[in-house]
Amino acid sequence: MRTLSQECLRGIALLLMSQTVVSMVILNSTYLEAMLEKYMEDDGEWWASRPRGKRAITESDMQLILDLHNKLRGQVYPQASNMEYMVWDTELERTAEAWAETCLWEHGPESLLPHIGQNLGAHWGRYRPPTFHVQAWYDEVRDYSYPYPQECNPYCPFRCSGPVCTHYTQLVWATSSRIGCAINLCYNMNVWGQIWPKAIYLVCNYSPKGNWWGHSPYKHGKPCSACPPSYGGGCRDNLCYKETGTGARPSPNEREESNYVEPEVPRTQGPWPRAYSPTASPSENLDRNDVTSTQQMSQLVTCDTKLRDKCKGTTCNRYECPAGCLYSTGKVIGSAYYEMQSSICRAALHYGVIDNEGGWLDVTRLGRKEYFIKSNKHGVQSLGKYQSANAFTVSKVTVKAITCETTVAQLCPFQKPVRHCPRLYCPRNCMQENPHLARVIGTQIYSDKSSICRAAVHAGVIQNDSGGYIDVMPVDRRRQYFASYQNGIFSERLQNPPGGKAFRAFAVV
Repeated sequence: MRTLSQECLRGIALLLMSQTVVSMVILNSTYLEAMLEKYMEDDGEWWASRPRGKRAITESDMQLILDLHNKLRGQVYPQASNMEYMVWDTELERTAEAWAETCLWEHGPESLLPHIGQNLGAHWGRYRPPTFHVQAWYDEVRDYSYPYPQECNPYCPFRCSGPVCTHYTQLVWATSSRIGCAINLCYNMNVWGQIWPKAIYLVCNYSPKGNWWGHSPYKHGKPCSACPPSYGGGCRDNLCYKETGTGARPSPNEREESNYVEPEVPRTQGPWPRAYSPTASPSENLDRNDVTSTQQMSQLVTCDTKLRDKCKGTTCNRYECPAGCLYSTGKVIGSAYYEMQSSICRAALHYGVIDNEGGWLDVTRLGRKEYFIKSNKHGVQSLGKYQSANAFTVSKVTVKAITCETTVAQLCPFQKPVRHCPRLYCPRNCMQENPHLARVIGTQIYSDKSSICRAAVHAGVIQNDSGGYIDVMPVDRRRQYFASYQNGIFSERLQNPPGGKAFRAFAVV
């Protein structure tokens, strides 16, 4: 088996990176500074001077990248019979860190490339989560044709109608079961001759290496029907999975197994690859009502902001805390549940919901408690109070990737007390879904039987061609929902529905 030559790799590298970067919004924003503090040392120095032992990526970003990889690997079309569950590898993370610190917009180092796969992404300006790049790599599927036997050798896996697909093929290479990534801030990074003043550089390394000539990324067939023996027959979300919960580490001879592809089946039997919708005619554009909403459910607060200082109601349940609150003077009253005069962010630090890098949290109001107990947790000393007062609890904001068909009724049904919905990640091109399977009922406020992602496109919270993160808030029942045509989607009208549960979608900017 042979891999691409180093010359070919260098020639393709620029193309590999083009899909990820061209789509990026280049805006200068003071908000970027706040987001970049997440990757800054407490003394204000950037990663280039961080002490030994500092992680090259936060725990939350690591988990998001890993989870999205496994989600996307499990949904390939045509289906894969030998797709392996991916696990995090700290050694690959260290090699990715070393390359990210060079701030070179090219693949490397040359000595390592014959042994690993590598995907790169970079942006500057408006904040983008690392998963933005992962999704962009996968979205190259739109230009990819799965190589059936008659067309596979020697051109596989390069069956591209566009300039590059090898981000995608590495991401879904069945035997690449380990990943390690790093993120670095690069000052004045040269990206194709343009100087980006503060570029966020993502490097992901994969092992065993993918993109071998003459072989397809995976075998086509019933999910988990051709897993290596080391997995013991385990299967999870269409992926070969070792039931110990840690994934699998195939033996070397199993890693070199080629991915034989079965005879072609009609492409119309499944949803992938999705094509872009055709360009609308001038008359269609005249009837189109384009709506954009940047209203956010999550509120940006300071380290000293008290909960009683913020607004009341269901829109005041999600907050974004800055970095450095561990050293703030904001007081915290109570343990497990906190008095309303407590600092929101420092209470979250005390409970362990966020760390000193900041982040998001959800708040639940509890009503009156008779007393509050002091304690020292996670570097924060709370105070005691032995008289009744209103209280609240804090919880972590979970993140979940969903499909175009997922509804609020399925994900976070209306409950008393109100249940927090996760922060959601919608795929791109949900507009193309069958409207009978992914209904949109209502305008601005939607029935909980609606497709969350298509409703978010309809509301202008996300764009159809990019997808992205949204927040969802269940709201009280509605007697009627109004129909409209917005952003290329017709919503339905509904009167007096049983239950009448509803939701709103908010932007994550």
